[in-house]
Amino acid sequence: MDEKELIIPDHIAIILDGNGRYATRHGLPRKLGHKAGCETLEEIVEESARLYIKYLTVYVFSTENWKRSAEEVGALMALLRVYIKKLTKKALKNNVRVNCIGDETRLDEDIREMLRESREKTAHCTGMVFTMALNYGSRDEIKRAVRSLASKAASGEIAPEDITEQTIAEELDTADMPDPDLLIRTAGEQRLSNYLLWQSAYTEFYYTDVLWPDFHRPELIKAIEAYNMRDRRYGGRK
Repeated sequence: MDEKELIIPDHIAIILDGNGRYATRHGLPRKLGHKAGCETLEEIVEESARLYIKYLTVYVFSTENWKRSAEEVGALMALLRVYIKKLTKKALKNNVRVNCIGDETRLDEDIREMLRESREKTAHCTGMVFTMALNYGSRDEIKRAVRSLASKAASGEIAPEDITEQTIAEELDTADMPDPDLLIRTAGEQRLSNYLLWQSAYTEFYYTDVLWPDFHRPELIKAIEAYNMRDRRYGGRK
């Protein structure tokens, strides 16, 4: 399919999987696999902006990732410090607004400050919205939303019978963005891994065996081509 004929999804979400296996395959330490993955992310952010994708949301660090070894978590946080700055520069160059979802309270203060600065510096950008899911888990997100609604109901701000799908969605981290049209997962796994569970009710899934560090523009185009071949239906209706 000619790229010019492609219908570009408004919102693409990606589970970045395979950095560790990439490192093993190339005889590298795991931290260098993560470094290669960060470099690919820089590239995909830029390519997505060029394709006029409106929203790109990527699973950077999950609530479950804290269970990894202290050495690996430390290496990931060190990379995050470097790449937040690099991604901010890339975002400004490409008119991309940076966003973040997840519970940031567990992140170190300097990382939280870097995220705040990145959002502030790119707030004026009018192109693609690039969202990093950091210390994010969909069950945790839904739990926080339910607690917020329960508090509002207890205080009389909202009646329990007035809680709808819309009011729940408005309490989620993603309240200011549309649900994903396409979710891509690399490295061959075919599961959501606690990522955007509520938001993916009608999302098209695309799985590839390609490891994340090897996922470049041609692979992104393949995913969008596969999306174009789907017969999109909602609740049994087109």
